[in-house]
Amino acid sequence: MYGIDGRHDLTEEILDHLEGYRGSRPVRIGNGAADQLQLDIYGELMDAVYLYDKYGETISHDLWRNLSRLIDWVCKHWQTPDEGIWEVRGGRQEFLYSRLMCWVAIDRGVRLAWKRSLPAPFDHWIAVRSAIHHDIHTSFWNEERRAFVQVKGGTAVDASCLLMPLMRFIGPTDPRWLSTLAAVEQELVSDSLVYRYQGDIAVPDGLEGKEGTFTMCSFWYVECLARAGQLTKARLAFDKMLGFANHVGLYSEELGPEGEHLGNFPQAFTHLGLVSAAYFLDRSLSGAGQRG
Repeated sequence: MYGIDGRHDLTEEILDHLEGYRGSRPVRIGNGAADQLQLDIYGELMDAVYLYDKYGETISHDLWRNLSRLIDWVCKHWQTPDEGIWEVRGGRQEFLYSRLMCWVAIDRGVRLAWKRSLPAPFDHWIAVRSAIHHDIHTSFWNEERRAFVQVKGGTAVDASCLLMPLMRFIGPTDPRWLSTLAAVEQELVSDSLVYRYQGDIAVPDGLEGKEGTFTMCSFWYVECLARAGQLTKARLAFDKMLGFANHVGLYSEELGPEGEHLGNFPQAFTHLGLVSAAYFLDRSLSGAGQRG
């Protein structure tokens, strides 16, 4: 993580004499997340590299050597607790999303190496990938709730689980996934808008106050519905989300209870979710269906 001027020192400080939008406090400079561990970044990187190699240009030998070292590191550290995608301040946990993205990192490495005939320790990588797959289906599956939960042995669901079918870890109509999607709808969805988690039952995030619905999670939800074949519900949710864009079609990080834009604006992650959901929903509605 870097500052806007390239600095590495991002020590966080609270400015008590200032307040943010609509009286939001505290105002901070720096970023405490600079000292956090977020294992999900390796999966996001490898997925991006895999897609670049598939649809763009073939990656170089030197890049593959560096990526191989990265995958080897993931193979050693995938069980390490971290702060997760939401950068929680309540202590490190074993998060479902981090575990999922470690699986993605190794899976994309295996696929890329096989497709391009690149040198790789296939037996080792595949064995670790299988171990992570088994761990997610046992340690993060809550039989009583019939859902994949936020942390190992937990009970709360987390909207980041919506990436499970989108990352092709699980089929979009797998019974375990459909019951998880139902749990997300019951616990986190409010009139098609999706909260990241419910702070009163999930892992404490270390932040005071309540937040709005998380916009990118709402678009993930739309795509999950479409991939599950629930096209009427997906289209309704998508149309509602379109109504929350500002006058030039942009979205913020969160939406408040009255539709107000909160948090980072505009947020690139949100618009990536919008593009992906729109593309797949359009294909589904036009009869193109799901391929590959």
